[in-house]
Amino acid sequence: MAFGSMHDGGRQVPMAEINVVPLVDVMLVLLIIFIITAPLLTHSVKIDLPKADSTPNITQPEHVELAIRADGDLFWNGESVLLDSLALRFNSTIAQAPQTELHIRAEKLARYEQVAQIMSIAAKSGVTKIGFITDPTE
Repeated sequence: MAFGSMHDGGRQVPMAEINVVPLVDVMLVLLIIFIITAPLLTHSVKIDLPKADSTPNITQPEHVELAIRADGDLFWNGESVLLDSLALRFNSTIAQAPQTELHIRAEKLARYEQVAQIMSIAAKSGVTKIGFITDPTE
């Protein structure tokens, strides 16, 4: 097997072409190996999975909506209420349903001091979830 050619009076010159035959042989061997081993890799284990129900089980916790107007008026689920009676209402509501959420709907011009005071009363009474309801159109 010669790796050069005879040029210039019998002197051997290195061959400038790439010999692709060994590369094709290696690729064919690898292809055969992968064809043989690929079916062996599709080993599966049968598992009995539980069947899921498509209807979600949604349980909404009780919530109290407390509206605060700009003039300081308070409304407990639409019913007018005084600031002094909030602690008693929060305590009785938490005693009935401990996961009750407080949703505060305060007007844009309501005083922050009153909102913070109501949040403090609610936290002291045991309300753990307090949220704010806003109007995105304003």
